Amino acid sequence: MNVPPRPISPAEPVSADGVVAAGAYVDGRRVANIAISEASSWRAKPGHVVWIGLHEPDMALLTAVQKQFDLHELAIEDANHAHQRPKIEQYGEALFIVARTAQLAEGRIAFGETHIFIGDGYLVTVRHGASTSYTTVRERCESCPRALARGEDYILYAILDFIVDNYSPVLESIHEEVEEIEDYVLSHAITKEQIERLYMLRRDLLRLRNAIGPLVEVCRRLEHDELSMVRPTMQPLFRDVTDHVRNIQERIDSMREVLAFAFEASLLVGQAQETAVSKKLASWLAILAIPTALAGIYGMNFKNMPELQWEYGYYVLLSVMAISCAALYVRFRRAGWL
Repeated sequence: MNVPPRPISPAEPVSADGVVAAGAYVDGRRVANIAISEASSWRAKPGHVVWIGLHEPDMALLTAVQKQFDLHELAIEDANHAHQRPKIEQYGEALFIVARTAQLAEGRIAFGETHIFIGDGYLVTVRHGASTSYTTVRERCESCPRALARGEDYILYAILDFIVDNYSPVLESIHEEVEEIEDYVLSHAITKEQIERLYMLRRDLLRLRNAIGPLVEVCRRLEHDELSMVRPTMQPLFRDVTDHVRNIQERIDSMREVLAFAFEASLLVGQAQETAVSKKLASWLAILAIPTALAGIYGMNFKNMPELQWEYGYYVLLSVMAISCAALYVRFRRAGWL
C-alpha cells in the first residue's frame, strides 16, 4: 500500500551566495551571463530582459538584488522569511508573486515556495524548500527564442505553468496508492498502521489543496486585471494555468472522498467480518447445547430415571443427539451462518 519514497529533485548548481543563474536576453536569446551587480545596467539597455534565479539566498544577496531593481522592502522581507501563502501584490510598476511548490519525499508531500519579482525588463525568482529545478523552464524557453522574445510576462507564465504541472506527479503517486487502498479495504479489515496512513494521506491532500487554492486567485488576477506587466495577449495563457489549477483541486477533492470512502468501507468490512464470526460461534454453541443438555440431564444421580433401565435408551439418546445436531447444522448452513 505504501508508495516507495521519491527523492527530492536535485537543484541546479548553486553558487556559494545562492545565485543559480543570471542572464541577459535579447529577442529571446541569451546574450550574456551576468553578475548581480551588473543587472541594472543590462536591464537599462533597450530590448534587454534580465532573468535571475536564486535559491535560498541570504539577506545580503536579496539586498543586492533589491538595489539593482528598486524592489519594495516589504516584498524583500517576505522573500527572505518565506512561509508565505500564494498571493500577488503590486508595488508601483512591479509585481510580487508567491506560489507554493510540492514534491513527494519519503512518502510525504514536502512543500516549498517560489517568490517572483517581475517588472519592466527583469524577472527574479527566489526558491525556498522543496522545489524542482527551474533549469528545465529556462532550457525550454531558450530553445524557443520566438516565445521567449515575448518578454518577462511570458517567463512568468512558463514558471507558473511549470509549478502547476509538477503537482501532477505528486497526485499520480498518491492516486496509485489510493487505488490500492480502495481495492484492499473491500476484502480486508485494515490495520492500525494502514489507518494511520489513510489519515496522513488525507491530511497531506488537504495541505496541498490549501497550498494551491490561493493560486487560483493569483492566476485570475493575471488573467483579468489590467496589470501593467501583463499584456492582453498573454492573458489567455494565464487562463490556461487557472483551469489547470482548478483541475488539480478537483482531483484532490476526488481523492479525499475516495480515502473517506475507503476508511468507511474498511470499518464496514471489519464489522461484517466480526458479525460473521459471531454467527459462527452462535451456531456452534446452539449445536453443542443439545448434546450438552441431554448429557447433563442423564448424568444426574437420580434413582428413578426410567430411561436408564431401558435396553435401547443409550442408543436412542445418541441418535437424538446426532439427528438434532445434524438438523441444526443443515439449518445454519442454509442460513449462511456456517
